[in-house]
Amino acid sequence: MVTDIEGKVVVITGASSGLGEATARLLASRGAKVFLGARREENLKRIVGEIGENAGYAVVDVTSQAGVQAFVEAARERFGRIDVLVNNAGLMAIAPMSATQVDEWDRMIDINIKGVLYGIAAALPIFEEQGSGHFINISSVAGVKVFSPGGTVYSGTKFAVRAISEGLRHEVGGAIRVTTISPGAVDTELKQGTSHAEAAQGVNAFYEIAIPSDSVARAIAFAIAEPADVDVNEIVLRPTVQDF
Repeated sequence: MVTDIEGKVVVITGASSGLGEATARLLASRGAKVFLGARREENLKRIVGEIGENAGYAVVDVTSQAGVQAFVEAARERFGRIDVLVNNAGLMAIAPMSATQVDEWDRMIDINIKGVLYGIAAALPIFEEQGSGHFINISSVAGVKVFSPGGTVYSGTKFAVRAISEGLRHEVGGAIRVTTISPGAVDTELKQGTSHAEAAQGVNAFYEIAIPSDSVARAIAFAIAEPADVDVNEIVLRPTVQDF
């Protein structure tokens, strides 16, 4: 059965585990060509080897603009075009503001905000040249409602992702689609991002309700599969039992 996913080239950051890996596997199973990026090459090699010839990868650190540019260019060289960029790489370092963990604030800003912007900067000229394209930016329910105490800076970065996505949609939405995905608690390595011991205990307890990464992958697939004249702008999903 031919779908609106089949044959599309989808580039995914943060693809060595979690949401990125699940999305790559699901889209590939539906006929997409996927190009994966992350820092852990051994994971990327394994995943691409298991998916097969319709997958490729390059090591990338999304905090480097030059690195992201080279990653996107490698994807286009591998498959000849890019139809979708999933800006998925992220860091969640939960701690109270009074802990003043400035280094972790900086890392979240560099990965969660600048990483998305670098992806947009690399792919937007390609999409404009093609006359089509689709950005899928991963935000969070913490970008809908401030997660505090502890997640204030993380929420700030995810609110920024939603704002950037909406402004981008307004500026380029004639032919280029923009989707924000805002998940709640999902079973990934994201919960391991904090070095604050007390906060980490709270996060681990909260994530006992987490849903599988496949849940988010299906939401991403839904947005991609819609016809070109339909732009799914935002999907918020969380465990049924999650009140936040």
